[in-house]
Amino acid sequence: MPALLSPVLDLLTLQGTVTEAEAVTPRIRRLRIESPALADVAVRPGQQVRVMVGGGLTLRTYSIWRHDPAGAVELCVLDHPGDGPGARWARGAAVGDRVRLRKPEGTFVLRPDAAHHVFVGDETASVAFGAMLAALPEGARISGCVETETAADRLPLAHAGRLEWLTRGGSSLPDAVRRLAPAPGGIAYVAGEARTVQQIRQVLVREAGWERRAVVTKPFWAPGRRGLE
Repeated sequence: MPALLSPVLDLLTLQGTVTEAEAVTPRIRRLRIESPALADVAVRPGQQVRVMVGGGLTLRTYSIWRHDPAGAVELCVLDHPGDGPGARWARGAAVGDRVRLRKPEGTFVLRPDAAHHVFVGDETASVAFGAMLAALPEGARISGCVETETAADRLPLAHAGRLEWLTRGGSSLPDAVRRLAPAPGGIAYVAGEARTVQQIRQVLVREAGWERRAVVTKPFWAPGRRGLE
Protein backbone atom coordinates (compact mmCIF):
# COMPACT_ATOMS: atom_id res chain seq x y z
CA MET A 1 0.00 0.00 0.00
CA PRO A 2 1.48 3.42 -0.94
CA ALA A 3 2.86 5.23 2.10
CA LEU A 4 1.15 8.44 1.04
CA LEU A 5 -2.23 6.80 1.64
CA SER A 6 -1.55 5.96 5.27
CA PRO A 7 -2.48 9.39 6.75
CA VAL A 8 -5.75 9.33 4.83
CA LEU A 9 -6.53 5.78 5.89
CA ASP A 10 -5.76 6.69 9.50
CA LEU A 11 -8.66 9.15 9.31
CA LEU A 12 -11.06 6.65 7.77
CA THR A 13 -10.10 3.40 9.48
CA LEU A 14 -8.58 2.04 12.66
CA GLN A 15 -5.76 -0.45 12.90
CA GLY A 16 -5.98 -3.75 14.70
CA THR A 17 -4.13 -7.03 15.12
CA VAL A 18 -5.42 -10.56 14.67
CA THR A 19 -4.84 -12.20 18.04
CA GLU A 20 -6.84 -15.42 17.61
CA ALA A 21 -7.77 -17.54 14.58
CA GLU A 22 -9.56 -20.86 14.81
CA ALA A 23 -12.03 -23.04 12.91
CA VAL A 24 -15.43 -23.21 14.60
CA THR A 25 -16.99 -25.29 11.80
CA PRO A 26 -15.40 -26.90 8.72
CA ARG A 27 -16.19 -23.74 6.70
CA ILE A 28 -16.21 -20.96 9.30
CA ARG A 29 -13.20 -19.36 11.02
CA ARG A 30 -13.38 -17.19 14.10
CA LEU A 31 -11.00 -14.23 13.95
CA ARG A 32 -10.38 -11.97 16.95
CA ILE A 33 -9.11 -8.50 16.07
CA GLU A 34 -7.83 -6.34 18.90
CA SER A 35 -7.34 -2.57 18.85
CA PRO A 36 -7.31 0.09 21.57
CA ALA A 37 -9.62 2.09 19.29
CA LEU A 38 -12.32 -0.58 19.79
CA ALA A 39 -12.37 -0.11 23.57
CA ASP A 40 -15.70 1.17 24.88
CA VAL A 41 -17.09 1.62 21.37
CA ALA A 42 -20.88 1.31 21.37
CA VAL A 43 -21.83 -1.81 19.40
CA ARG A 44 -25.41 -2.98 18.89
CA PRO A 45 -25.94 -6.73 18.44
CA GLY A 46 -26.16 -7.46 14.71
CA GLN A 47 -23.84 -4.71 13.51
CA GLN A 48 -20.89 -5.24 11.17
CA VAL A 49 -17.42 -3.97 10.36
CA ARG A 50 -15.78 -3.30 7.00
CA VAL A 51 -12.31 -4.78 6.71
CA MET A 52 -9.65 -3.79 4.17
CA VAL A 53 -8.46 -6.93 2.41
CA GLY A 54 -6.20 -7.90 -0.44
CA GLY A 55 -3.36 -5.53 0.43
CA GLY A 56 -5.19 -2.63 -1.18
CA LEU A 57 -8.35 -0.57 -0.82
CA THR A 58 -10.85 -3.41 -1.17
CA LEU A 59 -13.44 -3.52 1.60
CA ARG A 60 -15.36 -6.58 2.72
CA THR A 61 -18.16 -6.47 5.27
CA TYR A 62 -18.41 -8.96 8.15
CA SER A 63 -20.99 -9.29 10.91
CA ILE A 64 -19.66 -9.03 14.46
CA TRP A 65 -19.90 -12.30 16.36
CA ARG A 66 -18.79 -10.78 19.64
CA HIS A 67 -17.59 -7.40 20.88
CA ASP A 68 -15.20 -7.12 23.79
CA PRO A 69 -15.45 -3.65 25.38
CA ALA A 70 -11.82 -4.00 26.42
CA GLY A 71 -10.94 -3.47 22.75
CA ALA A 72 -11.71 -6.30 20.33
CA VAL A 73 -14.22 -7.67 17.86
CA GLU A 74 -14.62 -11.29 16.88
CA LEU A 75 -15.76 -12.25 13.39
CA CYS A 76 -16.96 -15.66 12.19
CA VAL A 77 -16.02 -15.71 8.52
CA LEU A 78 -17.61 -18.17 6.09
CA ASP A 79 -15.31 -19.66 3.45
CA HIS A 80 -17.05 -18.94 0.14
CA PRO A 81 -16.09 -20.71 -3.09
CA GLY A 82 -13.78 -18.70 -5.32
CA ASP A 83 -10.54 -16.82 -5.00
CA GLY A 84 -11.58 -13.21 -4.49
CA PRO A 85 -9.70 -10.88 -2.11
CA GLY A 86 -12.19 -11.45 0.70
CA ALA A 87 -12.00 -15.23 0.40
CA ARG A 88 -8.21 -15.17 0.33
CA TRP A 89 -8.05 -12.92 3.39
CA ALA A 90 -10.50 -15.04 5.37
CA ARG A 91 -8.60 -18.24 4.64
CA GLY A 92 -5.15 -16.83 5.24
CA ALA A 93 -5.61 -14.43 8.17
CA ALA A 94 -3.22 -15.46 10.95
CA VAL A 95 -2.31 -14.38 14.45
CA GLY A 96 -0.09 -11.32 14.29
CA ASP A 97 -1.52 -9.94 11.03
CA ARG A 98 -2.21 -6.22 11.01
CA VAL A 99 -5.68 -5.25 9.82
CA ARG A 100 -7.40 -2.01 8.91
CA LEU A 101 -11.12 -1.79 9.56
CA ARG A 102 -13.87 0.73 10.01
CA LYS A 103 -15.84 1.23 13.20
CA PRO A 104 -18.92 -0.96 13.76
CA GLU A 105 -21.97 0.17 11.80
CA GLY A 106 -25.31 -0.98 10.42
CA THR A 107 -29.03 -0.91 11.20
CA PHE A 108 -29.74 -4.66 11.05
CA VAL A 109 -29.74 -4.87 14.83
CA LEU A 110 -31.61 -6.37 17.74
CA ARG A 111 -34.79 -4.65 18.90
CA PRO A 112 -34.48 -5.75 22.54
CA ASP A 113 -37.95 -4.65 23.66
CA ALA A 114 -39.87 -6.75 21.11
CA ALA A 115 -42.45 -9.14 22.53
CA HIS A 116 -41.31 -11.93 20.19
CA HIS A 117 -38.05 -12.34 18.25
CA VAL A 118 -38.18 -14.36 15.02
CA PHE A 119 -34.89 -15.21 13.25
CA VAL A 120 -34.89 -16.48 9.65
CA GLY A 121 -31.78 -16.85 7.49
CA ASP A 122 -28.82 -18.91 6.29
CA GLU A 123 -25.14 -19.32 7.23
CA THR A 124 -24.35 -15.72 6.30
CA ALA A 125 -27.04 -14.52 8.68
CA SER A 126 -26.16 -16.79 11.58
CA VAL A 127 -23.21 -14.66 12.72
CA ALA A 128 -25.39 -11.58 13.24
CA PHE A 129 -28.08 -13.82 14.75
CA GLY A 130 -25.49 -15.16 17.18
CA ALA A 131 -24.77 -11.70 18.55
CA MET A 132 -28.48 -10.89 18.79
CA LEU A 133 -29.42 -14.16 20.49
CA ALA A 134 -26.58 -13.86 22.98
CA ALA A 135 -27.98 -10.51 24.07
CA LEU A 136 -31.46 -11.88 24.81
CA PRO A 137 -32.36 -13.16 28.29
CA GLU A 138 -33.43 -16.73 28.92
CA GLY A 139 -37.06 -15.64 29.33
CA ALA A 140 -37.29 -13.94 25.93
CA ARG A 141 -39.76 -15.35 23.41
CA ILE A 142 -37.66 -16.67 20.52
CA SER A 143 -38.37 -18.73 17.41
CA GLY A 144 -37.14 -19.03 13.84
CA CYS A 145 -35.49 -21.08 11.11
CA VAL A 146 -31.83 -21.24 10.08
CA GLU A 147 -30.62 -23.02 6.94
CA THR A 148 -27.07 -24.32 6.43
CA GLU A 149 -25.36 -26.40 3.76
CA THR A 150 -24.79 -29.25 6.23
CA ALA A 151 -25.35 -29.81 9.94
CA ALA A 152 -21.61 -29.28 10.48
CA ASP A 153 -21.99 -25.64 9.38
CA ARG A 154 -24.19 -24.70 12.34
CA LEU A 155 -22.68 -22.11 14.63
CA PRO A 156 -23.11 -22.54 18.39
CA LEU A 157 -25.91 -20.01 18.86
CA ALA A 158 -27.47 -19.08 22.17
CA HIS A 159 -31.05 -20.38 22.47
CA ALA A 160 -30.34 -22.69 19.52
CA GLY A 161 -32.88 -25.21 20.76
CA ARG A 162 -35.71 -22.80 20.04
CA LEU A 163 -34.82 -22.59 16.35
CA GLU A 164 -35.67 -25.00 13.54
CA TRP A 165 -32.49 -26.04 11.73
CA LEU A 166 -32.67 -26.89 8.03
CA THR A 167 -30.13 -28.35 5.63
CA ARG A 168 -30.06 -27.07 2.06
CA GLY A 169 -31.87 -29.24 -0.46
CA GLY A 170 -34.75 -30.08 1.84
CA SER A 171 -37.59 -27.79 2.88
CA SER A 172 -37.10 -24.19 1.75
CA LEU A 173 -36.86 -21.32 4.20
CA PRO A 174 -40.13 -19.71 2.97
CA ASP A 175 -41.96 -23.01 3.49
CA ALA A 176 -40.38 -23.39 6.93
CA VAL A 177 -41.72 -19.94 7.85
CA ARG A 178 -45.17 -20.98 6.64
CA ARG A 179 -45.03 -23.99 8.96
CA LEU A 180 -43.76 -21.88 11.83
CA ALA A 181 -46.60 -19.41 11.22
CA PRO A 182 -45.42 -16.79 13.72
CA ALA A 183 -48.26 -14.54 14.81
CA PRO A 184 -47.82 -10.79 14.24
CA GLY A 185 -46.78 -8.73 17.20
CA GLY A 186 -43.02 -9.16 17.34
CA ILE A 187 -39.95 -8.41 15.24
CA ALA A 188 -38.69 -10.69 12.47
CA TYR A 189 -35.00 -10.56 11.50
CA VAL A 190 -34.61 -11.94 7.97
CA ALA A 191 -31.21 -12.16 6.28
CA GLY A 192 -29.20 -14.14 3.74
CA GLU A 193 -29.61 -14.61 -0.01
CA ALA A 194 -31.40 -11.60 -1.53
CA ARG A 195 -34.22 -13.34 -3.36
CA THR A 196 -34.97 -15.67 -0.46
CA VAL A 197 -35.08 -12.70 1.92
CA GLN A 198 -37.70 -11.06 -0.31
CA GLN A 199 -39.75 -14.26 -0.49
CA ILE A 200 -39.75 -14.64 3.30
CA ARG A 201 -40.81 -11.04 3.75
CA GLN A 202 -43.74 -11.65 1.41
CA VAL A 203 -44.76 -14.73 3.40
CA LEU A 204 -44.74 -12.78 6.65
CA VAL A 205 -46.45 -9.65 5.32
CA ARG A 206 -48.89 -10.99 2.74
CA GLU A 207 -49.71 -14.39 4.21
CA ALA A 208 -49.15 -14.05 7.97
CA GLY A 209 -50.34 -10.46 8.35
CA TRP A 210 -47.17 -8.86 9.70
CA GLU A 211 -46.62 -5.13 9.37
CA ARG A 212 -43.79 -4.31 6.95
CA ARG A 213 -41.92 -2.27 9.54
CA ALA A 214 -41.87 -5.30 11.85
CA VAL A 215 -39.86 -7.34 9.31
CA VAL A 216 -36.21 -6.22 9.38
CA THR A 217 -34.27 -7.49 6.38
CA LYS A 218 -30.63 -7.76 5.31
CA PRO A 219 -29.72 -9.27 1.91
CA PHE A 220 -26.13 -10.40 2.46
CA TRP A 221 -25.51 -11.98 -0.93
CA ALA A 222 -26.90 -12.92 -4.34
CA PRO A 223 -25.79 -15.71 -6.72
CA GLY A 224 -22.98 -14.62 -9.02
CA ARG A 225 -22.47 -11.34 -7.21
CA ARG A 226 -20.24 -10.04 -4.45
CA GLY A 227 -21.57 -9.48 -0.96
CA LEU A 228 -24.34 -6.89 -0.84
CA GLU A 229 -24.62 -3.84 1.38
